[in-house]
Amino acid sequence: MNGRGGRRNPYQLTDDSPVYVISVAAQLSGLHPQTLRQYDRLGLVSPDRAAGRGRRYSARDIELLRQVQELSQDEGINLAGIKRIIELENQVTALKARVVELQQAVEGAAAAMQQREAQVHASYRRDLVPYEDVHPQSGALVVWRPKKRRD
Repeated sequence: MNGRGGRRNPYQLTDDSPVYVISVAAQLSGLHPQTLRQYDRLGLVSPDRAAGRGRRYSARDIELLRQVQELSQDEGINLAGIKRIIELENQVTALKARVVELQQAVEGAAAAMQQREAQVHASYRRDLVPYEDVHPQSGALVVWRPKKRRD
């Protein structure tokens, strides 16, 4: 298993499944195998390793290789800049996943709070009458003075 997330069925191929040897990955990406090795050494595209330490590229790795090549040749960005772009894109992806996780947590907390609020409301005594202020804007003051008793 790689650090990209667990796969439940080892026979099910995904975009992250490391299946291509370096020669096939080079052919699919249009790059020389030595370029792929250099990108691996620089940390631009780091494929998984097979038991014999041979590189195994996934479909996602092939797409990343194409992106690196495009940024390098078409946009004129140096490899250090490309590495930083990839790191920032990975960070954005991780932050988006964290936002989704936090949104789910907030929604769960809101649902729990509403449930608790409903429980509290259900526990109110029904023989009590809520107080309502009849004249909220009135500035009048009413003073109550008990009548003096005449004994």
